[in-house]
Amino acid sequence: MAKLLAVNVGLPQDVAWQGRTVHTGVWKHPVTGPRMVRRLNIDGDGQGDLVGHGGEHRAVLVYQIDSYRYWQEQLGRDDFGYGQFGENFTVDGLPDDEVCIGDRYRIGEALFEVTQPRVTCYRVGLRMGEPQMAALLVSHHRPGFYLRVLTEGLVQAGDEIVKVAAGPEAMTVAEIDDLLYLPGHPRDQLARSLRIPALSPGWQTSLRALLDQAEAAPGRPTGNPGLTSAAGPPPAWDGFRPLEVTRIDAESTSVFSLTLAAPDGSPLPFAPAGQFLTVKLRAGGGAPPLVRSYSMSGPPGAARYRISVKQEPHGAASSHLRTRVRVGDVLDFAAPRGSFTLKSGDNPVLLVSAGIGATPVLAMLHALAAERSTREVWWLYGARDGAEHPFAQESHDLLSGLANAHEWICYSRPAPGDREGVDYGTAGRLSVDLLGRFGVPRGADAYLCGPPGFMREFPAALAASDLAPASVRTEIFGAGPPLTPGLTGVSTKPVHPPAGPPGTGPAVAFARSGLTVGWDPSYSSLLELAEACDVPTRWSCRTGVCHNCESGLLSGGVAYSPEPVDPPAAGNVLICCSRPRGDVVLDL
Repeated sequence: MAKLLAVNVGLPQDVAWQGRTVHTGVWKHPVTGPRMVRRLNIDGDGQGDLVGHGGEHRAVLVYQIDSYRYWQEQLGRDDFGYGQFGENFTVDGLPDDEVCIGDRYRIGEALFEVTQPRVTCYRVGLRMGEPQMAALLVSHHRPGFYLRVLTEGLVQAGDEIVKVAAGPEAMTVAEIDDLLYLPGHPRDQLARSLRIPALSPGWQTSLRALLDQAEAAPGRPTGNPGLTSAAGPPPAWDGFRPLEVTRIDAESTSVFSLTLAAPDGSPLPFAPAGQFLTVKLRAGGGAPPLVRSYSMSGPPGAARYRISVKQEPHGAASSHLRTRVRVGDVLDFAAPRGSFTLKSGDNPVLLVSAGIGATPVLAMLHALAAERSTREVWWLYGARDGAEHPFAQESHDLLSGLANAHEWICYSRPAPGDREGVDYGTAGRLSVDLLGRFGVPRGADAYLCGPPGFMREFPAALAASDLAPASVRTEIFGAGPPLTPGLTGVSTKPVHPPAGPPGTGPAVAFARSGLTVGWDPSYSSLLELAEACDVPTRWSCRTGVCHNCESGLLSGGVAYSPEPVDPPAAGNVLICCSRPRGDVVLDL
């Protein structure tokens, strides 16, 4: 008979870590006597990061004394106490390779249901004093698991654990954990896992993404879409290749387009609508190259590519392209990249943009027009005035060729010569309130791109609106928002070279941030270098498990330590556990 050995609780606290402060509830300690287990946690317990931990489906974390013994032997330690792994219940029995998702157990007065494996993050390593612990828990098939509280009640150490129901499909915690995190992802096992009602919504979403990938046609995106949106089609070529500028067109006062072709005249590889190109410009004078990314705005499948660029007042790369590049010049480009691409299907499509954000959604409009789509398509665009309205005639012509197209233009500050009802529909900024007045349909697939202020406000407002989009997908120019779970006092700073003498190692270019610095071997990973430069990064496990840090590797190669549990998509890199083998360009 399985037994509850200890009930462990702990409130979140601030802990010093690598010169920063982490707010975490991973420190748990055993308590004596009965404790009330409630729907969201145990009395006296709490979680510091409610995004990654806690909630109805992660109310109580369980770990086994047998795994304690295993790790004591593996790590050569004898200093463990109950709560060592951040768990609420330390139990004798209930091994991860026998307990199944959906199993139900009675402990004391309370009734529980198994919902998912532990989601490993760096904080279990912080608690254990073993930075690689997150990866070890997965690779050694000993993650532990969460319980949902079906009936609240008192529990205490010494209570027997009685199994009262078996989960459908009989898939163990270890099997489900392996299915998401380890290579392989068998299609039949993915389908089987999705037939378990008790599996938490987050894990259902991840495993559904893996199943969709498994059922897609050959040649579709690689990597693990269950863990990251960075998974995408393999890049069409490695590193940078020369492309010739064959046309330069003014699209508005500040926006211009470059049409690009292979110097030998051969067709360029197909690029899905919504992707971007990265260019490397030789600045001269011994300065590092300027590396920047620009969305493709032309029709997918064309023999040539088109990128569109907004000249920023102090933009070194955009000014270089506008003032120094001429037709016939040859520039170096990395292959098309990006997961902000048009999904197939029958849902209505909302193409919502402002300013230069029109470029990737214009490519999507080209794709819809080329296939003569019968989907309901909405083109919603905001500009300052007519002089700053790129692609006005081009987008109007494309929409006129679609059977169910709608167009609405907003000018925030119309010029005297701009005609309401002709050049634009509404004076003022594009807003979600206006969408409701336009009659935009519910259940649409929405694609949003625009300047920072627009992207801070519009996606969240749309997702929370009565329009209830089927999905909201976004593209952000420049560095994306950081993900630094648990860190307190994090502020956004301009990117900069790291403190101290410049590194003398390979050049590391952060393309979206416009920064190139020398590598210094004192950093353990590319992630640590990026953090030293205040380049916005996303991470959680820091050991090659969660893939939150997965980023595009535009050129160059890396060495891993430790090796990722599951490799990233082709052309991508996990920056948390990699170091450059030579010069690299990262999509960060």
